[in-house]
Amino acid sequence: MALYQLPTGTYDVRAWFAFKGGSFRDKRRFAATAVLVRHPQGDLLIDAGFGADVAAHMRTQPWFARAPYHATSTVNDQLDAVGYDRERLSGVLVTHAHWDHVGGLDQLRVPVWINPSELRYAAEDRDGRVFQAVSKEREIHQYQFEDKPYLGFPASYDVYGDGSVVVALAGGHTTGSVIVFVTLPTGKRYAFIGDLTWQLEGVTRLAERPLLLRKLADSDEEQVREGLRRIASFAGRMQVVPAHDLGSYEGIPLLSPGSTSG
Repeated sequence: MALYQLPTGTYDVRAWFAFKGGSFRDKRRFAATAVLVRHPQGDLLIDAGFGADVAAHMRTQPWFARAPYHATSTVNDQLDAVGYDRERLSGVLVTHAHWDHVGGLDQLRVPVWINPSELRYAAEDRDGRVFQAVSKEREIHQYQFEDKPYLGFPASYDVYGDGSVVVALAGGHTTGSVIVFVTLPTGKRYAFIGDLTWQLEGVTRLAERPLLLRKLADSDEEQVREGLRRIASFAGRMQVVPAHDLGSYEGIPLLSPGSTSG
């Protein structure tokens, strides 16, 4: 079992936009990165990053949310570049259905793992338009949460049944957004928290999004606050990875030809 990061690009955002108390002069490079989980029972991608049509996907956003972006290589192209065996890939597990997490589905012909609540959100909310487009003709694998709390989150889904990858319902940003907890055989643990916060300051300072952005970006502000408090309470025991915090991926290796063997 192993983890690899697949960066697909970045876009530029001022810190004042990202978290309460952030400076306008502090320009952040928001990551658009997928993560490959290799597992003996089959591999999974967490999110899909930018797609081949990132320019069109960006244009679906309201004018105030559009940002200068820098696309690199899509997940699909990175998998091809290292000779990855596609038969190993069970699907893409999305933390939520926003464009910068699902755009890469446009090239990936694999099942999309999503819970029913987030699937409804993607079908009904204007921010689900890119998901609707890129998930056409894809198999939708709807997983169900069990009534089993996990680290304080109310419901969870054990992907492989061995505790190595556990999806917890976090909600708040979107109605069905999730956190993916990964535990490697070495004991190293990760929490891929999606957009519960956009930058690590949301965890280290409990700095939520600015008021206007909370109103525009979140479905339930209080649910987001609760999630941040829970993550902050055990952040010292694992590596917390907000999807858009570039530095939070430090230490997760890039995919290379040698990593695809075995």
